[in-house]
Amino acid sequence: MNNKAPIGIFDSGVGGTSIWKEIHKQLPHEATVYLADSANAPYGNKTKEEIISLCIKNTEHLISLGCKIIIIACNTATTNAITYLRNHYQIPFIGIEPAIKPAALMSKTNSIGILATKGTLSSDLFYETSKALTLEVNITEVVGAGLVPLIENGEIESSRTLALLKKYLKPMVAANIDYLVLGCSHYPYLIKPLQELLPGNIKIIDSGEAVAKQTQLVLASKSISNISEETPRLLFFTNGKMRTLNFFLKEYKDKIEISEISF
Repeated sequence: MNNKAPIGIFDSGVGGTSIWKEIHKQLPHEATVYLADSANAPYGNKTKEEIISLCIKNTEHLISLGCKIIIIACNTATTNAITYLRNHYQIPFIGIEPAIKPAALMSKTNSIGILATKGTLSSDLFYETSKALTLEVNITEVVGAGLVPLIENGEIESSRTLALLKKYLKPMVAANIDYLVLGCSHYPYLIKPLQELLPGNIKIIDSGEAVAKQTQLVLASKSISNISEETPRLLFFTNGKMRTLNFFLKEYKDKIEISEISF
């Protein structure tokens, strides 16, 4: 594998750019190719078979572009499809799961909340991860129905978004949580309004930094890290609206290339 080959990243839309930002921050010399499958967002309300089929499509497109590793920057895709992908492709995969274990270990009230998609919360992998922890802490799970389309539309602090967040946070606050786990890569874009709505003692955890660190470890273990000092290409492809990606990546506009394609 060419060390200068890009890291491939895919998500059901623009949410995974929150993961990409951590990847680029920690691995600034690595080239990246990001696929935003916005035409099929959200994945969270699809069947497991539909999710696997979409992940196969995304994986094969990234492989065709010469990627050396693939990050599934989507909780729903990871929990439903990563086992299948690892069994059928030789390329290394990095997944993203809700950070419930660190939240459970750090909780002082023995109560944590998880805001995620239906596809993540109903998956076998999530069940296996969470069931061992329910003996130690109370876990309040809430499906964030409707949030992904609003984020895809750039509605981060709209009245519709705030109304949904207030509704979804109410049972968590009532359960005396002290950690809120974000179980969807779109949700870190809601951290500002979440912080404004939550009591000050509740901390928010997402998985971006952990995914970047794991990617760094896997690249090093396989001796495929890019040690070149050359400026890497940072490519983004979407089958949705380019303006949405431009909105979420505006601080990188002079460093990245965004194209609208069918895939």
